[in-house]
Amino acid sequence: MGLRKALRLYVITARGDREEVRRVREALEGGATSIQLRAKSVTAREAYLAGREIRKLTREYGALFFVDDRIDLAIALDADGVQLGPGDIPIEVAKNVAPNLIVGASVYSVDEALKAEELGADYLGAGAVFSTPTKPEARILGLGGLREVVKRVSIPVVAIGGITQENAGEVMKTGVDGVAVISTVMCAPDVKKATQELKNVVGGV
Repeated sequence: MGLRKALRLYVITARGDREEVRRVREALEGGATSIQLRAKSVTAREAYLAGREIRKLTREYGALFFVDDRIDLAIALDADGVQLGPGDIPIEVAKNVAPNLIVGASVYSVDEALKAEELGADYLGAGAVFSTPTKPEARILGLGGLREVVKRVSIPVVAIGGITQENAGEVMKTGVDGVAVISTVMCAPDVKKATQELKNVVGGV
């Protein structure tokens, strides 16, 4: 599976602890094509232990495995890639330290998208498309801004921020390669069903 297809349905953990691993499996069963370990509120050790299990699951289901922010954790877990924000280690440094990792960059404007591509990012996580309780402080890019990002860069773009089964179709019409979600899937009463419903909207691979 090529990178663009693997980014179609990108599911991010809500907590990143071992209790969430079961829900990750359900997301993969529902059709998630990439999983990101986002572990903002747990210890590095807990994130590592959860990540070990998630790494096994992603291999089992043929999905990509990314780690949010932490290049050291990505290397330790033999992840496929790392997602870096403006406050993380610079993209060019990550590419030098771990040349085998796929490096994604979180961007919030067209200018940031162009800069990230110039620095060597392999794909962009662009948002926030809509307001989201997961990251209330995030700047809103909107559908128009997202469409402009897709038009201006040549690398894959994944939309993030407030995406649900109801608005994902509208998001995909901007030309993005995929959508990234946290609560829409990971906080759903039925994770597998929520993932399947979202996959039906964004299209299969």
